[in-house]
Amino acid sequence: MTERPYHHGHLRDALLAEAERTLREQGAEQLSLRDLARQAGVSHAAPRRHFADRQALLDALAGAGFARLADEVAAAVTAAGPDFRARLRATGVAYVRFATTDPALMELMFAAKIAGGDEELAAGAGRLFITVGELISEGQRTGQLPAGDPERLRLLFMATARGIAGIVTPGQPGAGQADGLIDDVVALFTAGGR
Repeated sequence: MTERPYHHGHLRDALLAEAERTLREQGAEQLSLRDLARQAGVSHAAPRRHFADRQALLDALAGAGFARLADEVAAAVTAAGPDFRARLRATGVAYVRFATTDPALMELMFAAKIAGGDEELAAGAGRLFITVGELISEGQRTGQLPAGDPERLRLLFMATARGIAGIVTPGQPGAGQADGLIDDVVALFTAGGR
């Protein structure tokens, strides 16, 4: 291949899209900046203008995943309307659907070092945690969720949704049960309210 000078208008986005495809099809261990440059048709040095190294690429990919998940959760909450239980359910369903649609990306996201790491990664994760945290706090304020530490309840809700995603992945014994399990989670979480 003849190397071409950097001329790609949206190279960062193209590299992230190709990295996500590679992650999905081959796993994180197969991601390399040199291969991504070749696939994008640019010189092997061009990706370094956006990612200092492979870890920076992985962090950016995880950050983009968190941002997308935060957007999907926020959209689901908005679409569910004013009913708190419907919004809590929509949060769980959006989370599980994302995780089961793109399990390799979800694994990368939660394997990333959010604290002290990449700013984009921290911002994307922060948006997700704030969105879910605000919903949990609202449920506690309105008496629909049990009192206590809202951060702990947020972590418990997200861990439960993540656990559901792990057992309902296509090809697993629980596949197809996600929505019913989320309904059960909402019932259990809201049973402790007033």
